[in-house]
Amino acid sequence: MKLLVTGFDPFGGETTNPAIEAVNQLPDKIAGADIVKLEVPTEFNRCAEVVRAAILAEQPNVVLSIGQAGGRAALTPELVAINLNDGRIPDNAGQQPVDQPIQPAGAAAYFTQLPIKAMVRAIQTAGLPGQVSTTAGTYVCNHLMYQVQYLRATEFPALRAGFMHIPFLPSQVTDKPNMPSLSLVDDVRGITAAIAAIVTE
Repeated sequence: MKLLVTGFDPFGGETTNPAIEAVNQLPDKIAGADIVKLEVPTEFNRCAEVVRAAILAEQPNVVLSIGQAGGRAALTPELVAINLNDGRIPDNAGQQPVDQPIQPAGAAAYFTQLPIKAMVRAIQTAGLPGQVSTTAGTYVCNHLMYQVQYLRATEFPALRAGFMHIPFLPSQVTDKPNMPSLSLVDDVRGITAAIAAIVTE
């Protein structure tokens, strides 16, 4: 089995993004599966183009995308992506779509094919905070989750795909009182546990 695991670059004025930092530190093999790591731009549309090219090149069985969710205190696999771009801030290319469909011909929403409850159990078994999330937002994270599901629906029917948000790093909250964070070591442990659940379920 091969998994393509993606992480976004920094955005919103941050100098780091725990998503790509954690993805880059993942083992090359987890539970016997090969792990391919990919940095993606925090940009509407282009992020999906980069992932589509990697799917064509790598032919993974699974795509798991990782994103930063400032304010969350747990690792949160996402249940569903909705067909809506609504940027609270511009992306890294200056784009800020408001109330726009991602794919005019696409479904209103797509559910993940990943075993998210088993992923949460694995994260918790590792001694880390994990919860199922039922909203991936309306920014680039939801956009990418939706776009990969649309690619699955239209081009790659054998693919399984999903998304997981992770909290800020401690270094990102030094000027954000009472904002939760999680260490990079724990991010890596949690993502690794979640991937092992994907492989073995």
